[in-house]
Amino acid sequence: MKRVNEIFRSLQGEGYHVGTPAVFIRFAGCNLACPFCDTQHQHGTRKTLDEIVDFAARHKARLVVLTGGEPALQVDAALVEELHAIGKYVAIETNGTHTVPSGIDWITLSPKDRFVEGANPVLTECDELKVVFDGVAPPPYADIRTSHRFLQPCDTGDEERDKLIIQKTVEYCKANPEWRLSLQTHKLIGIQ
Repeated sequence: MKRVNEIFRSLQGEGYHVGTPAVFIRFAGCNLACPFCDTQHQHGTRKTLDEIVDFAARHKARLVVLTGGEPALQVDAALVEELHAIGKYVAIETNGTHTVPSGIDWITLSPKDRFVEGANPVLTECDELKVVFDGVAPPPYADIRTSHRFLQPCDTGDEERDKLIIQKTVEYCKANPEWRLSLQTHKLIGIQ
């Protein structure tokens, strides 16, 4: 049994796969308490592996995004294998403080060590490094091998402050071209 906050289909709103139709499996719970967290993931319903996989199978989207909270607290090899068995491409969005099972097709690592004491990532390799940017230069994360580096402006809920953070993010990306801008397009266009 897994504690699942919600399962839904939408478009990926952030990072490398932005705009791609996807099934999202949002797991309940997290080992961190980030000050800017915009996800209500605390409560969940117990679901069986079959219930989760059956929902994903009913939808045409090939991409399945395992998210949270912190999905690495609950995701296991059996879930990944079952999703692969129905032809899905499995992605995970993780803070990187726990290992992830092998076989995941795409790992998005979003470290929170700048914001939460002791939240140092243990993952050293990912497909996409996505760092929340609050206007302060991010650590270089030189010990993390990745193909793509994204800065995502922090959504503080304060419109004026957010505009300034977006402006600083754009300027930082222009000055440091190894980073690309990632906007939360699902919020911009009003979808889940």
